Amino acid sequence: MFLRIDQTTLHIALSGPSDGPAVLLLHSLGTDGRVWEPQAAALAARYRVIRPDLRGHGLSATTPGPGSIAGFAADMRAVLDALGVARAHVAGLSIGGMVAQALAALAPDRVASLILADTAMAIPPPALWRDRAATVRGQGMAAIVEAVVARWVTPAALRSPDTDGLRAMLLRTDPEGYAAAAEAIAAADLAAATARLRLPAQVLVGTEDLATPPAAAAALAAAIPGAALIEINGAAHIPTYEQAEAVTEAMRRFLDRESSA
Repeated sequence: MFLRIDQTTLHIALSGPSDGPAVLLLHSLGTDGRVWEPQAAALAARYRVIRPDLRGHGLSATTPGPGSIAGFAADMRAVLDALGVARAHVAGLSIGGMVAQALAALAPDRVASLILADTAMAIPPPALWRDRAATVRGQGMAAIVEAVVARWVTPAALRSPDTDGLRAMLLRTDPEGYAAAAEAIAAADLAAATARLRLPAQVLVGTEDLATPPAAAAALAAAIPGAALIEINGAAHIPTYEQAEAVTEAMRRFLDRESSA
């Protein structure tokens, strides 16, 4: 489905029972809601699964950058409003995890719990993201695709069909949409706001993640009282495909516990 949010059309995929507990899944930079496809398929048996495409990604419209994490979070609150969802469990991957943290700080009454996958409170250095934004604006997505994908998955998975799918998502991302989101990452430091969060949280990280490594995940988990840290063996920055079963099982255990509580 499509929704008009702040004069911008966003694409949202919905699955699962309409009366089930809501789970909002937020994707990573340069992908779209399909990056959560294995988890969405499993969770839809019990949960109302909501997968938006962020501005400039997937089938959502692009607005000129720079973007901001706060702006993406405001979009997600508006999506919940438009769908009539009072409260949701929110999972975010990479930039999606930063948006999830910001949404919980912006609207704590709307977020029942957080699952933060391969993300951090800040992802330095800012110059890397600004340089990448300039590159895709000037040369297109093909200029960065192989270097980026090599950090998304482990070397053993580089030529797998699933990685071909991730590569296709990245190549099809609007360069301005990617650049705007990259600039949002460059400017983001969520440490103060995240340290004030008081809600159930689970932090997942691939043991081979170089972009947001296990040390960053440990710092994130330590910032949220009671947060659980789970390392996903044999995965890099995007474990939702490479180690889909391990990610799905960790999420399902956490969500079943929290939704029952």
